[in-house]
Amino acid sequence: MKKIAVVYHSGFGHTKKLAQAVARGAESVKETEANLIPVEEVDQHWDALNESDAIIFGSPTYMGSVSAPFKEFMDKSGKVWFEQKWKDKLAAGFTNSGSMSGDKFNVLVQLATLAAQHSMIWVSLGLLPGARNGDPSLNRIGSFLGAMAQSDDDGPEVTPPQGDLLTAEHLGRRVAILAQQNLASKQLEASYN
Repeated sequence: MKKIAVVYHSGFGHTKKLAQAVARGAESVKETEANLIPVEEVDQHWDALNESDAIIFGSPTYMGSVSAPFKEFMDKSGKVWFEQKWKDKLAAGFTNSGSMSGDKFNVLVQLATLAAQHSMIWVSLGLLPGARNGDPSLNRIGSFLGAMAQSDDDGPEVTPPQGDLLTAEHLGRRVAILAQQNLASKQLEASYN
């Protein structure tokens, strides 16, 4: 059973909807279990994060950066970093903002940098933008580094749009599939040690 942790902060509920979509996508892959972890509860879940095969990070984009609660989680992960407990785990990320840009790319760069500092392996979105992938609603914002969503400054009951949620599901599914493949790689590496 592959374990995928989805650790996220959601100020108004939009990023939580994306986290749930990522988890649905991951669990659509056989023998995969997804664990949703709000950053406010992370202190009860460090063991679950350390035991996960992959960690998918999610934060809203606030003022061109991750949210303050998510940044607090990043800082708390320093103890894990020192011991390199997440080394060679897969990592990926997603974000949401009210505007189409909102400098979401900067948040994905922050998440990828966090993963790199932990010696993790970053998984990109793996989708061409919009119509180029055959479905104009899928990856409509045209991100490559991770999943991006836009929520029109409306409530989470109506936004982000379905295409953005399907993009988040795609990311979760991609990470889960690659986690299955990563297991074979780790077994091969162990045979040489």
